[in-house]
Amino acid sequence: MNDAKGLEAPTLSEKQVEGFFYECVKCGAKVASEELELRGGGVKCTICGYRVLKKIRPPVVKRVIAH
Repeated sequence: MNDAKGLEAPTLSEKQVEGFFYECVKCGAKVASEELELRGGGVKCTICGYRVLKKIRPPVVKRVIAH
């Protein structure tokens, strides 16, 4: 929804989105998985249209107990 100042509503990539993100290899834009599903499920950067995206790993460190 646009307000009186002319500011546009943020896209899905700018909002706090559940799930995971992809990063475009060419331009570095971050694309949410939900945004890809809304566009028909095709893997394509929403900024430049490049078709090579890599999945961004979460910053959580996994700890494994060794015996």
